[in-house]
Amino acid sequence: MTRTLSLTLALSVVCAAASTYAADAPTHFDPQGKPPSTFTLELRNGLKAQLPFADKRDFDEAARGFIAAPPYKQIKADAGHVAWDMGSYQWLLAGQDFPSIHPSLQRQAVLNMAYGLYEVVPDRIYQVRGYDLANISFIKGDTGWIVFDPLTAKETARAALEFINEKLGKRPVVGVVYSHSHGDHFGGVRGVVDEADVVSGKVMVIAPEGFMEAAISENVFAGNAMTRRLQWQYAVLLPRGPFGHVDQAIGKNIANGNVGLIAPNRLVSKDIEEITLDGVRMVFQNAPDTEAPVEMNTWFPQFKAFWSSEVVTGTIHNIYTLRGAAVRNAINWSKEINEALYMFGGETEVMFASHSWPRWGNARIQEVLRTQRDAYANLNNQTLHYVNQGVTINEIHNVYDVPHSLQQNWAARSYHGDVQNNVRGVVNRFLGHFDGNPANLIPLSPSDSAPLYVEMMGGSEKIIARGRELAAQGKYLHATEILNRLVFAEPKNQPARQLLADTYEQLGYQAESTSVRNTFLQGAFELRNGLPGGVPPRSTGPDVVRAMSTGQWLDFLGISLDPKKAEGLHYTLNLVTPDNGEKYAVELNNATLTNIEGFQAPRPDLTLTINRADLNRVMMGVATFDQLAGEGKARFDGDRSVIAKLRDLLVSFTPDFEILPGTAPTQRQVPPGRPFALPETSTLIHPE
Repeated sequence: MTRTLSLTLALSVVCAAASTYAADAPTHFDPQGKPPSTFTLELRNGLKAQLPFADKRDFDEAARGFIAAPPYKQIKADAGHVAWDMGSYQWLLAGQDFPSIHPSLQRQAVLNMAYGLYEVVPDRIYQVRGYDLANISFIKGDTGWIVFDPLTAKETARAALEFINEKLGKRPVVGVVYSHSHGDHFGGVRGVVDEADVVSGKVMVIAPEGFMEAAISENVFAGNAMTRRLQWQYAVLLPRGPFGHVDQAIGKNIANGNVGLIAPNRLVSKDIEEITLDGVRMVFQNAPDTEAPVEMNTWFPQFKAFWSSEVVTGTIHNIYTLRGAAVRNAINWSKEINEALYMFGGETEVMFASHSWPRWGNARIQEVLRTQRDAYANLNNQTLHYVNQGVTINEIHNVYDVPHSLQQNWAARSYHGDVQNNVRGVVNRFLGHFDGNPANLIPLSPSDSAPLYVEMMGGSEKIIARGRELAAQGKYLHATEILNRLVFAEPKNQPARQLLADTYEQLGYQAESTSVRNTFLQGAFELRNGLPGGVPPRSTGPDVVRAMSTGQWLDFLGISLDPKKAEGLHYTLNLVTPDNGEKYAVELNNATLTNIEGFQAPRPDLTLTINRADLNRVMMGVATFDQLAGEGKARFDGDRSVIAKLRDLLVSFTPDFEILPGTAPTQRQVPPGRPFALPETSTLIHPE
């Protein structure tokens, strides 16, 4: 079956009405899992009648330009495990309607099944899609390829380059463009270029100004918490199937290979800046403070093609990201899209991006640009309209309505972001988490407040009975409101846990946003089974650690310090790294570890001298200071025991802490001898 026919068949199935399970309905992966309820099915059928399923343009565009698919569905990591498995999603193309998936989300999940090599502009621009969360794009220059956004992992990027060279003829990579600072847009760079060629200038690596700082700093300090929350947002611990993970809105999932980082040798610093490379004219539009802290779009005047990076894709994105990140600037996002529309939109004949599929034709492109421009502006403006009338952060998601005209446009649907969380993010950006009610100024912890609620509601039996009544009426959010408090008050109450899991599951089935679906389904799984003991392996190279500043590492040690153990202690340490000429004064005082660059304490307890190149090994956890001293690569002047005393005050973070009570992992392994190391270096690289 051709790519076009398979996608069209899948679309026809998604559009077909279905109110009951088919006889050959798939089996739930969890024996305790439940099928969609009558209320979930009724909601689903109502949505089918309301949404514009007759508009099939996205499917035509997703299939356009298809050249070939590879003979394989899996890509192995160099470490031996599976880095990428497109085969695990093939059930989406089997021609079945899945009542456990929101119909709009199933449509998006089918669209993201594009797999292989596609032509965007004849003989000049190509994409390999379905090899990672992002697309990798290839611009054909006079002599070689210019690669836009080389995916998350070395292995998937390398496979994509090999595949396009096999199909179109081998060409060298003469340039790489990082559109922005998220890991799925640069992490695979070592799969397409050699660092020596970048250092020598043979290969130009282009990025927006501030790229290196943004690529590292956004995720360092809360990286371990982000990784645990990422497990929920991306459902990386759930099986792939109609009851588990189905899609990630902007792609299928994240490749699990070797993440690298090669520093750019050409930065784009102006708002609009032109670079010609290998005969290709590229006009870069810096669009910071949108989907990423630094990001840029690209106009190709020779080809009338506009690269919209991740500023415009096939979904409305995250203003507030459930994994955790700084709240994004919705109004600025809208303005940057508007600038692209007015600067380049009048001439553009094809618009392609780092996710999703291209759009062709000037009228179509202007429609999509205006749709997304208005969606982000409306998020900002309508939210603040109600905020200025007293609506709070805890009410806005129940007040805000997406304008009907936007609801009827697929380009304004919230598959990655979630409109209810996004509008709360807008409020948080301007006013913070406090809603103005003094009762919420110093809230009790859930474990402290929950017993009070349980007592006042008459005990667990009454709560469970009422929870069942609410669930039987399809009032799942109401049921979670009381059952969640009972679970926090009585973590071992199995009937409460099972009923809460059942309500979470139905809310997951009903969700259009992958992030919301995954979060509810992961919550249901952990309530029933606890946190799985194993986390998928990830092999992150040393590039990220090398790119971190010494100050960032010292700041992270300050976060790792156990303040209770440090109470009453005082140490002063000077750190000197001769190979890069850095000096730091580090003080432990008032249960707080601080540092300052460029200074040395006059009477330190210890001066540690070590090259930054050797310090990297400590930061990665592959060596200790004592080992390096034994090798003559670290020198201690003063009280050497200060290192051991500081080491004993540090906590090693692992991304397996409880989110819901009573879900402790079946096993917990804290890497030995790593107190000065960053957490698993993969936690420093998060997509989107």
